[in-house]
Amino acid sequence: MSDWRSRAARPYRRVRGRSSEQQPPAAAPELSMDPRAVSVEVPAEASLVRSAVYRDGAKVDSPTTLAATYEWLREQPDAMVWIGLYRPAEARLLEIAEEFGLHELAVEDAIVAHQRPKLERYGHTLFVVLRAVRYLDEAEEVEFGELHVFVGPNFVVTVRHGQAPDLAATRDRMEHDPDLLRRGPEAILYAILDTVVDGYAPVIAGLQNDIDEIETQVFGGDPKVSRRIYALSGEVIEFQRATRPLLDVLAGLASGFDKYGTDEELRRYLADVIDHATTAAERVDGFRQILADILTLNATLVSQAQNEEVRRLNEASFTQNEEIKKVSAWAAILFAPTLIGTVYGMNFDHMPELHWRFGYPYAIGLMLLTSLTLYLVFKRRRWL
Repeated sequence: MSDWRSRAARPYRRVRGRSSEQQPPAAAPELSMDPRAVSVEVPAEASLVRSAVYRDGAKVDSPTTLAATYEWLREQPDAMVWIGLYRPAEARLLEIAEEFGLHELAVEDAIVAHQRPKLERYGHTLFVVLRAVRYLDEAEEVEFGELHVFVGPNFVVTVRHGQAPDLAATRDRMEHDPDLLRRGPEAILYAILDTVVDGYAPVIAGLQNDIDEIETQVFGGDPKVSRRIYALSGEVIEFQRATRPLLDVLAGLASGFDKYGTDEELRRYLADVIDHATTAAERVDGFRQILADILTLNATLVSQAQNEEVRRLNEASFTQNEEIKKVSAWAAILFAPTLIGTVYGMNFDHMPELHWRFGYPYAIGLMLLTSLTLYLVFKRRRWL
């Protein structure tokens, strides 16, 4: 077993009073499978969004530094801290991991990001990955974010890799509900889950509106609709990757209720979140099927339109050919007497009408007979 893998099998040891020369342990060399650009790290001084200390359901302090937060927790073991980070640098996250004894594998996932929703338990610490989404009305696009939550006996650490979700509103809601807040870090986790799942509702409404518009475009024959269907299908697939695994996360939490003695109120709280998440997942699954059907329908309508256009061209070509036949037939009929009549332009001695008594009637009759014969031939062949 390689050295980094052997280290990954052990959690960080909580070290107090670390000297300035000591460096936090290096993270395991895990790479993201996502082909897109990795999120840019925010400078260390800006990565700390908010830190708060709670005791007995009330906020007692909002330290501006992590060091002050750690000191609070050491002096007040019965307190609870909630540290919020936004795209932190690796060194900052490793520092927190060492302070709270976070497992190295979970820290790797939080550093690399681009993870699927999941729930992992390392001893007394829960590690939860969530995919948050929000709908951008102006661009008519879905923006995806990623949230990593570490939940311990007396701490919650949230690591955001995106603008969503708005955890500030979740903090304010919890701080105005001391009965729920005093139930501990698990209550904060369930409030975060509720925020993420509730954030799916406006996205689902936006996608439904986009699908309605696409249906109008499809039946209206808009040639650009195929590109929009393809783009929206990609967003729905990405949304499905956020909602479908979340059901397993919630089921995992529910399965540990009895084992870990989860509060009865929190059980009801999570049941409500599961209900909303299931509804969201079913709607997203339905969107994917609808878009697949719309894409097939659009291909059928395009094919029908092309066939109709070919039919119209064939009809126009047929009509044109019929007209050409008529013109050609009448031209041949008129050409026959003209050909006979041109004989008079030849200076022969024995020409009809000059030295032959029946020459003129003969020429006229020949013209009529030739024209009538051609007319009957063309009529029989339906050229006329």
